[in-house]
Amino acid sequence: MAAAAGLLLAMSLGSGCALVGGGKKPLDTFDLTAARPDTSGPRTQRRQLLVNEPAAIKVLDGDSIVIKPSPGVITFLGGAQWGDRLPKVIQARLVESFERSGRIRGVGRPGEGLAIDYQLVTDVRAFEVALDGGARAYVALSVRLLNDRSGVVARQRLFEATAPLSGSGNEAYVAAINAAFAEVAGDIVEWVLASI
Repeated sequence: MAAAAGLLLAMSLGSGCALVGGGKKPLDTFDLTAARPDTSGPRTQRRQLLVNEPAAIKVLDGDSIVIKPSPGVITFLGGAQWGDRLPKVIQARLVESFERSGRIRGVGRPGEGLAIDYQLVTDVRAFEVALDGGARAYVALSVRLLNDRSGVVARQRLFEATAPLSGSGNEAYVAAINAAFAEVAGDIVEWVLASI
């Protein structure tokens, strides 16, 4: 009986080792960097902002990194993923970008109990590396600034940026996307702070 239990234990451990050593290579996991907006501009002393999770179509609502070899064709960067669903990553880095500005009284996400003045409502229109016509990252976010007290859209704008792809491999692709996002995020922060 003890020998059978020992054999069973050895088989279990051996099969576990096979899984550990013979499994798929883990995916490269990437994050975005928050923008570093101008901290010397005027401070909005009394305003608080809620940054909603951006809306996105299915292909942009996961953790896969989008590559467009040609218009209308979508593939994903092999062996790579975002650290979370893309809309959650964008939301977190937008919040951080506003915090880094030091020019707003409060910024947060839904459920954090802020008494808010404005909401940032964002749609992810593009977040990709396009390979046609020269490899480049392309980021497009449609943003509405909503007055929370009246429900009126105070301003609306499409923010777009591109960044050239320099190098090859997953890190080069993500670095280009990150550069385009940082430009867009910085523009969004300046636009919102000038509006409220």
